Amino acid sequence: MGATVDWLRTTTPGLLVLCGLAIAVLLLAIIKLKLEPFIALLLTGLGLALAAGLPVTKIVGTVIKPGESLLETGFGGILGHIAVIIGLGTVLGAILERSGGADVLTGRLLNLFGDKGAPVAMGLLGLIFGIPVFFDIGIFVLAPLIYVAAKRGGRSLVLYAMPMLAGLSMTHAFLPPHPGPVALGGLLNVSLGWLILMGFVCGIPGFIAAGLVWGTYIGKRMQVEVPDEFLVRPEDKVAANAGDGPGALQAAGATSTEVRPPSVWVIGAIIAIPLLLILGATFGSQLLDGGSTLLSVLTFLGTPAVALLIAVLVAFFVLGVRRGSTVQELSTLTAESLRPVGMLLLVVGAGAFFGKVISATGIGTALADTMSAAGLPVIVLAYLISCGLRIAQGSATVAIVTTGGIVAPLVAGQGYSQVAIALIAMAIAAGSIILSHVNDGGFWIIAKYFNLTVKQTLQSWTVLETVLSVVSFAVAAILFALVS
Repeated sequence: MGATVDWLRTTTPGLLVLCGLAIAVLLLAIIKLKLEPFIALLLTGLGLALAAGLPVTKIVGTVIKPGESLLETGFGGILGHIAVIIGLGTVLGAILERSGGADVLTGRLLNLFGDKGAPVAMGLLGLIFGIPVFFDIGIFVLAPLIYVAAKRGGRSLVLYAMPMLAGLSMTHAFLPPHPGPVALGGLLNVSLGWLILMGFVCGIPGFIAAGLVWGTYIGKRMQVEVPDEFLVRPEDKVAANAGDGPGALQAAGATSTEVRPPSVWVIGAIIAIPLLLILGATFGSQLLDGGSTLLSVLTFLGTPAVALLIAVLVAFFVLGVRRGSTVQELSTLTAESLRPVGMLLLVVGAGAFFGKVISATGIGTALADTMSAAGLPVIVLAYLISCGLRIAQGSATVAIVTTGGIVAPLVAGQGYSQVAIALIAMAIAAGSIILSHVNDGGFWIIAKYFNLTVKQTLQSWTVLETVLSVVSFAVAAILFALVS
């Protein structure tokens, strides 16, 4: 027995077996026992640390110095990086949604592309509105607009829904301030500016292939009607029967808020503020002298928390106070939008702790040695691990934070550039969305909101997610081979 324990704790094969067992226990706890991922990750991390023989003082600290433990540094390190960013991003999305920004963007895009180009317009709607808004919230807000466009266009609901869903999924997986990319920034120590840039570079080709090419293909072959009961708002019914002009849908937007909707340029500018500030700081650090005043200003304004705070304050004034909202109403909106964030932060924190344990046990080094011996690039390993976790348990966030924790020791100290690390992060993000099926909550939301059977959802949405994953990973892998 003692020899077996020593083999597990001290040899490369043993450590890999230990890691495999820990992941198996994690999946069992989430899938079979139905534990919350936060609890499952915490228990698995503690169990792995004890099984690997780490000292208790290193795992949980002491009564006098608990802050030096893996438990607290694992949670605290990542939450210190992401909590403010995710919180501010959530508030920004809430004020944009409440202001009627989705209606405005929809009307403008349909005017621009016309009825024949409506699926492309819906894809761009998901892509733009998905930047500040969480995936499921985006579906809840945009689905009624998709119903109107499909009803008026007289074509399959799938033709309009799939491009929009591809846009929402791409931004959710690849772009800050969404939880997955932000968590990867902290786990892999990569700038959010590079994550934003590489997110667009890798995600846009995937969006085009999945949303526009596949979405159009399957939408023309899968006829799904919009049930009358889906058009529950009076303004939706008016817009759906308001003639052939694409501007008809703007009637819905004009009555969905008590005051005139904001300009599309205002919505676009507010969404762009944090992205441009963060990118300005990223490129400023590459192009300007280290001691310059301009670089200091760009660095301060481009710090993600500051950039998002500026965008939130601008949104509060332009979309709130200037349009008649009181500070109390904005505070209520802020509190309501932040309620669902707590469990998400706990999952990310527990995942970071799990990663810390993997690093401390030497499993990361064992994986690196095995990977080198097999000639397997780290970006491929990252993608495969993320795919496996996603397919097994369904949650993209759990797949991302768990894979990030496993891969972080492989990346640290290898001399990779920020661009290369950002591409590894994109591979993890791509793996986290592959093959959405019945163990994914989003699968059932989409089936319900777009009148799809399970078979139709598998044929449309599941394939869409897989195309988005594979194409985006292929782009990341090619670029990684060029820059690493």
